[in-house]
Amino acid sequence: MLDDVKGGMKGDGAETLDYHALNAMLNLYDEAGQIRFDADRKAARQYFLQHVNQNTVFFHSLDEKLGYLVDEGYYEAEVLAQYPREFIQRIWDAAFARKFRFPTFLGAFKYYTSYTLKTRDGQRYLERYEDRVVMVALTLARGDQALAMSFMEEIISGRFQPATPTFLNAGKASRGELISCFLLRVEDNMESIGRAINSSLQLSKRGGGVALMLTNIREHGAPIKGIENQSSGVIPVMKLLEDSFSYANQLGARQGAGAVYLNAHHPDILQFLDTKRENADEKIRIKTLSLGVVIPDVTFDLAKKNEDMYLFSPHDVERVYGLPFSDISVTEKYDEMVGDKRIRKKKINARAFFQTLAEIQFESGYPYIMFEDSVNRANPIAGRIAMSNLCSEILQVNEASEFNDDLSYAKMGADISCNLGSLNIAKAMDGGDLGRTVESAIRALTAVSEMSAIESVPSVRKGNDDAHAVGLGQMNLHGFLARERIHYDSAEGVDFTRAYFAAVAFHAIRASNALAREKGATFKGFETSRYADGSFFGKYVDRDWLPETEAVQALFDRMGVALPRRADWAGLRDAVMQDGLYNRNLQAVPPTGSISYINNSTSSIHPIVSKIEIRKEGKIGRVYYPAPFMTNENLGYYRDAYEIGPEAIIDVYAAATEHVDQGLSLTLFFPAEATTRDINRAQIYAWRKGIKTIYYVRLRQTALEGTEVQGCVSCTL
Repeated sequence: MLDDVKGGMKGDGAETLDYHALNAMLNLYDEAGQIRFDADRKAARQYFLQHVNQNTVFFHSLDEKLGYLVDEGYYEAEVLAQYPREFIQRIWDAAFARKFRFPTFLGAFKYYTSYTLKTRDGQRYLERYEDRVVMVALTLARGDQALAMSFMEEIISGRFQPATPTFLNAGKASRGELISCFLLRVEDNMESIGRAINSSLQLSKRGGGVALMLTNIREHGAPIKGIENQSSGVIPVMKLLEDSFSYANQLGARQGAGAVYLNAHHPDILQFLDTKRENADEKIRIKTLSLGVVIPDVTFDLAKKNEDMYLFSPHDVERVYGLPFSDISVTEKYDEMVGDKRIRKKKINARAFFQTLAEIQFESGYPYIMFEDSVNRANPIAGRIAMSNLCSEILQVNEASEFNDDLSYAKMGADISCNLGSLNIAKAMDGGDLGRTVESAIRALTAVSEMSAIESVPSVRKGNDDAHAVGLGQMNLHGFLARERIHYDSAEGVDFTRAYFAAVAFHAIRASNALAREKGATFKGFETSRYADGSFFGKYVDRDWLPETEAVQALFDRMGVALPRRADWAGLRDAVMQDGLYNRNLQAVPPTGSISYINNSTSSIHPIVSKIEIRKEGKIGRVYYPAPFMTNENLGYYRDAYEIGPEAIIDVYAAATEHVDQGLSLTLFFPAEATTRDINRAQIYAWRKGIKTIYYVRLRQTALEGTEVQGCVSCTL
């Protein structure tokens, strides 16, 4: 490919190249040593001219197109039937009048390969981007014309982007669920384990990642019915789950994906971690299942003192306390459980545990970490949070179910589902009315909750019906800061993050409060939440969460984005105490993968991983993606995550975390020469800064060693 590009450059110019070759020119400096950003914009145009336009089914009119798509079973007729013909024409015209264009080749490529509606043989396209946006808006608005127009405007402007399951499936007749992820409790009995495996199959078949909490399962060698050394522990359950996710994969369209969480003080914790070692025995090795470890404060305290940490039998803990292990605060009960002779326990060195943790992360990037006490201190909802999800940003309270011998429910608990979508920070700021954008997003996500009924897993349906939980995320923080000439790892970067997320929290709560008034309903358990007694709002009425630096204050002023003050928060507090909230949870910041590319955003709120990102995309091979808003003049503002380092990233995430009721997918990036000590140090720093979860650990790879090409951008940046 590099030879082809060089040949084309010597000829008549970039116009003679195909879109793949034009995109590859991003990876070669021009004669003046400049990055060829314009080549990628030309690649996006040529992709349409050379591929998309030639492979899109042509219709003479909107009526012809919609008639065909409904009659042939591509679109849900019920969606369109909610609106008069005149409005349907008007919203489609309004969408196409925006003259949307993909600014990057990868954005266009991702949309047409992963999202748009295709003929059943997969060879021709039946939708343009505008068509998909309108169908999503019409589906979520459920007949409300003003709301449909609002959703369309927010999405096509790039201010709000629904998550992949919603954007991919909404309005299609043959579709998966609109929900992004599910979380299931597993209790210490065969019926719960069997039901969990069945539920995982059902949920994976319908789409969305599934996480399961294994903390309550008795350890290897524990007694069963009083007979010693009978339990096989958590590893065989993990193997069964891994096979389940491999089997159920949405007709091959989307691979099943699962995660399992275990408390650090579970006796199987070291074997649990060993399943991800590179040299693990195949009998225990876990290849595709993601691992998460739940760590309480006491574990850090013990490591600081270089003391042993005790691991407690879940079976005995439940027998003594009458509660599952996951419902016990290990930090609060630690000394008590250590001294209780009725609870079997063994000990390992706490520092050795953290060393092992870092070794496994060094090798595999796993496990995810959830800081249990940090999570529960910040939780405004009654009850304990004991696990997270596949991407470590969902943090909600769930309730245990009880089952009969035939796996029917003896008592139905509440499991978790979450509906995600993200704001593009740059576009949301450009729009000027942040409150309007946030409210529209919360209403769209709430619609997904209300439209979702997972009958195959009744505990998930109950949890959704009780909570109406949503997860409004964010993306493009680094892109926006760089565009505004603010370094990600600067005081101004942290300052903007803090003020922006405080404003988003205000508007999200305000929107949920408005929904509660309109519907005359609140989420189940509102009365016992810290919203109901007003205590949640204490930090917001005691001070103003306004910018502390002149540059950031000037930025909000210039963009016309008003920020709430303590008087606004006090008014909101009173309104919430009077009328309640409709959604139990409101914010969660996911990693944002494919949707970042189609939205021309940097992923989530972490820094870029490379100025020119290299991706392998199926048969097409290498594809290059330039960081949003990057030019040859502002390259200095695009230091990558490995250069910035973990502590500065943690500082930004800590500023956001304070205003997010759930979690944020925080990936830590380390240079190639990092050690396990560096990883441990970052974990401790994150814990002390109030971070709730850590997603992956990434070490820079010494890629292209020995194969560097002179003038290759990705080799030198």
